[in-house]
This record gives sequence, structure tokens and C-alpha cells, in this order.
Amino acid sequence: MNLVIQKSPLFHADVTNQFGWYFDEAGEQLAWRFFNAADQTLLKLARQPDLGRRRKFLHPMLRDLYSFQVERPFNKILIFYRVTENVLQAWRLMHGARDLPRRLVEPLL
Repeated sequence: MNLVIQKSPLFHADVTNQFGWYFDEAGEQLAWRFFNAADQTLLKLARQPDLGRRRKFLHPMLRDLYSFQVERPFNKILIFYRVTENVLQAWRLMHGARDLPRRLVEPLL
């Protein structure tokens, strides 16, 4: 099975922000490595969406959400996604050590 990948505007913003952070803190080469690792992780999830962990957040906007680590060495960063019929919806990308239930809905409040 190969799902179609849809990236939310929030996902795009999260990737752009993380790319910028790596660019500023570690240089252009590492920033592009991160970008490619995130992209490769999405492709892997499109082939095997059940690799991710089903999350059990209480907030109604976070129901049916899964997470999976970006490929090493960026594995502290998580991709949050949903699966519907033939679509993998990449919803957010965030460091796993954050207050996830709060941060995942923060821009939507």
C-alpha cells in the first residue's frame, strides 16, 4: 500500500521553522539533511502507516493521531499524522520533549 501524502499548512510551517533552526545553529548542510530525513520518513510512513504509535490525547482535535520519529539523527523530532482511506495526512512536526498536548493545538487556539 502506498498512501498519498498530504501536508497541512501547520506541518509545512513546522518543517520550515525546524529547517531554519538547524540552518542557523548547525549550518546549511545539516538543515538539508534534516529536510531530507523528514521527507524520507514520510515516504516510509506512506508505505507502512502502522509503523507509528497511536496517541491517546484527550483533546478532541488530537483524536486518531499517530506519531513516528524522523529518521536518525533527527529521531527526537516526531511527525504527527492521521490516516484516512488512501491518504496520510502529515499534520504537525515537533520535538518530542515538548508539552505535546498543549503545543499541538497551540496555534489553533
